[in-house]
Amino acid sequence: MTRCFLNVDAGESPVEPEELFSLAALANIACGGHVGDQASMARAVFRCAKHGTRVGAHPSYPDRANFGRASIAMDANALRATVAEQCTRLRAIAEAHNVRVLYAKLHGALYHDANRSLELACACLAGACEALGREITIVGPANGELARAASDLAIPYAREGFADRAMRSDGSLIPRSEAGALIESPSQAAAQARYLRTRVDTICVHSDTAGAVEIARAVRDELAL
Repeated sequence: MTRCFLNVDAGESPVEPEELFSLAALANIACGGHVGDQASMARAVFRCAKHGTRVGAHPSYPDRANFGRASIAMDANALRATVAEQCTRLRAIAEAHNVRVLYAKLHGALYHDANRSLELACACLAGACEALGREITIVGPANGELARAASDLAIPYAREGFADRAMRSDGSLIPRSEAGALIESPSQAAAQARYLRTRVDTICVHSDTAGAVEIARAVRDELAL
């Protein structure tokens, strides 16, 4: 895949629209840290296999109470272990469907914390590689410690932007707790994708954003131009 492609964060709701899997090139599947269980992972992997969508692991802090959106103090070894455990769980289900897990993308607070700390970034990448092999591609912010760690470890890396999240002038995301953080207009999301498409390798739409299918369709159409 050389063209900027659409990814979705998936496996997070029993009412998740299946159409998202047909629109996205990659689905990052929640694997038990912030949400997800055997049934939800199997359902998401089955949909990926059905629609030809690539499978990615979406590990997080082990924090179901806060949906992985709160930072947790964990040492590097514990963090590596939980990322490896979550990715291994998804890999086993994917293998049962004759599908490979080709990507890994951190979720929520861990995504941002690891991008600010090289130690955390290296721990997360070590856990992902332990479970999925060094051939995986890490999905993460265009700039920061995750990209640096992947480069240092010679692990493939896909720079990510977001179509359904508002950004600050420095490219960081506006926190969900602030007004205007979410983009729920398909046309506005497509415009953001148009801006980002030459700056990143992949653009995300969250499956739990209101109107996610319409947003994903608009973004996919924009990226196809």
